[in-house]
Amino acid sequence: MRPKTSFIFDLDGTLTDSVYQNVAAWKEALDSENIPLAMWRIHRKIGMSGGLMLKSLSRETGLNISEAQAKRLSDRHDQAYARLQHQIIALPGAAELLDTLTRENLKWCIATSGGAETAKINLKALGLGFDEVAIITRDDVNHGKPDPDLFLAAADRMGVPIEQCVVVGDAIWDMLAARRSKATGVGVLSGGYDVGELERAGALRVYDDPLDLLDHLDEIASRS
Repeated sequence: MRPKTSFIFDLDGTLTDSVYQNVAAWKEALDSENIPLAMWRIHRKIGMSGGLMLKSLSRETGLNISEAQAKRLSDRHDQAYARLQHQIIALPGAAELLDTLTRENLKWCIATSGGAETAKINLKALGLGFDEVAIITRDDVNHGKPDPDLFLAAADRMGVPIEQCVVVGDAIWDMLAARRSKATGVGVLSGGYDVGELERAGALRVYDDPLDLLDHLDEIASRS
């Protein structure tokens, strides 16, 4: 008998329609520090941890971002994101997908590069409470994506080998972290990356959104 598949989900752009609010929040934070960066460049970094994003930003702009400035940027992003939370909704099929996995006794966990407060905003859009689900946030690990720490911690939380897990994410950073952790990566297009980018980063399959994945769940989930 084959072991059942367990699922690890990214949150922003994978289960909730929140990527562009994230971009807007980072843009507001960067503007407040007079750091010019086009929104499309910010979008390309969504899915990385905030710390890695700021390191990447330093390389691109040639600016030396101090620890104090990085803390201000992170705080201002969180404040701006919280103001935009009324715009954030669950992606089509997201709640139904999680309900189906639970009903079929397939384990699942959420692993997000965001902190606990931003995770709570997204979980609220899904109709879930922070204490109701298995979730790993950036606060729980030493390194964010594309390092594998979040996904390894999620597998450990579920008590399953990472090799039996399917990681579902919308960004190349999810797929790179899945590959490094030796999980199977599955991409969704709901975060703005295209099929080719996700496949080159390691996605075995790519679906439009959670609803499309739910309709094709038999392609990736071993139930026995």
